[in-house]
Amino acid sequence: MEKNKLERYKPLKRELLMLDKQISKLEGRREELPVVMGKVQSSDHEFPFTERRVSVPMLDPKEADKIDREIVRKRARKWKVEAEMKEVEEFIDNMPEGEERQVFELYYLEGMKQREVAEMIGLERSSISKKISDFLQLSHNSQKNML
Repeated sequence: MEKNKLERYKPLKRELLMLDKQISKLEGRREELPVVMGKVQSSDHEFPFTERRVSVPMLDPKEADKIDREIVRKRARKWKVEAEMKEVEEFIDNMPEGEERQVFELYYLEGMKQREVAEMIGLERSSISKKISDFLQLSHNSQKNML
């Protein structure tokens, strides 16, 4: 996995929270739309099926459609964000148990700074950076050799 993909995890986590709030807000706006009388086509239940136009109460169709399209767009982005996040999580979950995995979990998933990770594990900050670089290089080389 590339380092920039791992580093996108933190911003994606923030974006996911923002998208959830936006979707919730849009759903709330949709519920508050005014009810208007709209015309729909219907037909008799028995033969001959005569068509007629009937007035029914409905949400303002133009605003409801606009909000629904925006909700669909936000949900689509949310699914993409979740997929990217899951890829990073699976990469880290598949790492062997040990110090490197702890470093990756704390730094990428928990969002801690390298200094904080170093203090928690009992290493120098530069060691954290080196462990990350070394593991990614090793992982990249092993993938290259598999091809």
